[in-house]
Amino acid sequence: MGRNDGLLSRIATNGRHGEDSPYFDGWKAYESDPFHPRHNPGGVIQMGLSENQLSLELIREWIKNHPEASICSAEGLPQFMKIANFQDYHGLPAFLQGIAKLMEKVRGGRVKFDPNRVVMSGGGTGAQETLAFCLADPGDAFLVPTPYYPAFDRDLRWRTGVELLPVHCTSSNQFRVTKTALESAYEKARKDNIRVKGVLITNPSNPLGTTMDKHTLQTLVKFVNERRIHLVCDELYGATIFKEPRFVSISEVIEEDPNCDKNLIHIAYSLSKDFGLPDSESGSCIPTTTRWIFSSGLEEVGIRCLDGNAGVFCWMDLRHLLKEATEDGELELWRVIVNNVKLNVSPGSSFHCAEPGWFRVCITNMDDDTTHVALKRIRTFVYRINGADAEARMVKKKKRGDNSALRIISLPRRFEVEISRSPSLMSPQSPLVHATT
Repeated sequence: MGRNDGLLSRIATNGRHGEDSPYFDGWKAYESDPFHPRHNPGGVIQMGLSENQLSLELIREWIKNHPEASICSAEGLPQFMKIANFQDYHGLPAFLQGIAKLMEKVRGGRVKFDPNRVVMSGGGTGAQETLAFCLADPGDAFLVPTPYYPAFDRDLRWRTGVELLPVHCTSSNQFRVTKTALESAYEKARKDNIRVKGVLITNPSNPLGTTMDKHTLQTLVKFVNERRIHLVCDELYGATIFKEPRFVSISEVIEEDPNCDKNLIHIAYSLSKDFGLPDSESGSCIPTTTRWIFSSGLEEVGIRCLDGNAGVFCWMDLRHLLKEATEDGELELWRVIVNNVKLNVSPGSSFHCAEPGWFRVCITNMDDDTTHVALKRIRTFVYRINGADAEARMVKKKKRGDNSALRIISLPRRFEVEISRSPSLMSPQSPLVHATT
């Protein structure tokens, strides 16, 4: 089709689907060449999908031992007629009560949830979009601390017309949200004549794998109450906590604040991340082992991760491997890692991180054997870079005749050649027809 000719809506053709991002490019690279230990050992290892497969065997065993829980089994068939007809569109009362109890358990029984205040949707994505539709009009904005989940750009912006404005956080304080950063982002929006309707946070953080402390949450509650704007708290990883400090929910903070207008506070939760974990109070002990294997393996070659205590990923620091500390430098390194090292990791720029060189690595969607393969690839890659780096420093010193410790990062020649030969990855396209101008 040469032209759109008004056949499709502006929403269908506005290009705000957010899929033109390295975050989704990495998924496409994996899908076109997926790793398999026997059939494709040189394929791309998927480390860009925050999926927890560690508890699938436990869930499978529970389902096997409780056939009455499924209407697709002979034992559960008597329940079929009870739910086959039209139901209250708010959701089955028993299910709402179960969700409320689960959320209470995840928070250690420190707060209670009213099932009548629970609103169901088709997953976390639907919940976030519904909140955006209900709380803001097209052109309004939410402040979002960086780095943040890349798909928020799609989930909250595409069909709603709502904008997301970054609250820049840095590694100097472990990417914590500060009052100063919030106020700066809010005032900038006002100067730009953008109406801010709320603040959106993820706690535990995706991609950082950290939890917010109580003081930070109190600062956020005070900030939104003073300005009469909303606070949307994505707590999808609330039960995936593997070490101290414990997870503090926004629900605990507002219970202790008599001045808080609870109508301004909204919690998004989903079964996709935490559901099925053996201990929903503290998450699972299994991710601790997996994370330790991965982080200690990285430390052996001088790579560190942000000290996290939650989630299913590591926030990996590769700033020292950049040829230049820019977004272009980060994406050049990322292309080498995806195309040549064959690891799908997600670059920090796709999470709107202001500091080039950080990458999110998901570690619970593969077994230990695959984890060791990934670590071996990383070690080989870093050793090659360090070897080229040392050679470059020697040449530099010899040429200049000095003993300076100036560090020069240079990718090995083999990788440089392969970058020049490899076309840039194309983003997966929306299934909708694109308009042309």
